Amino acid sequence: MPLKSPGRLRIARTCCAYPIGGEILMHKIIWKPYVFWVLGVEAVGALSGFLTREGAEIYREAMRKPPLSPPGFVFPIVWGILFLLLSIGAARIYLAPPSAHRTKGLRIFFVQLAFNFFWSILFFNLQQFGLAFFWLMALWGMILWMIRTFIRVDRLAAWLQLPYFLWVTFAAYLNLGVWMLNR
Repeated sequence: MPLKSPGRLRIARTCCAYPIGGEILMHKIIWKPYVFWVLGVEAVGALSGFLTREGAEIYREAMRKPPLSPPGFVFPIVWGILFLLLSIGAARIYLAPPSAHRTKGLRIFFVQLAFNFFWSILFFNLQQFGLAFFWLMALWGMILWMIRTFIRVDRLAAWLQLPYFLWVTFAAYLNLGVWMLNR
């Protein structure tokens, strides 16, 4: 049965029809910004992994690790998923109506992403475990700040950052343990 609505119905740019209050509302598919954000954020993660691959190998072979340290293959899987969630959250903030909180949230997002990128270099390549721990604590605070800012713009975008926050909390435990065990 064809849908009747005032104005033209653009099926090519719509996704789903939802009955709301007796009307049928069409929601546009907005997929290009999500693709852009996912590819961009995953590229940052891939570049970080590429630049630290030799340092990560030395770490896996030579460093003493604290209890609960996952096997090496877990990290790229977890980070791939976390970067996906990060990018979806950032895309949602980007697509939100312009506001001071939106702008602030995106700025915090980019700063924390840079901190995340450089932590790997400090930890794996330079093996500056103490400095990397304090760097990670700064990142932890930025993630919390980002979540608090995101929640004022888009609650789902904020909740999508929770696994990242929890993983970085666990990473802080691992970083501290490696620092203490390898002094």
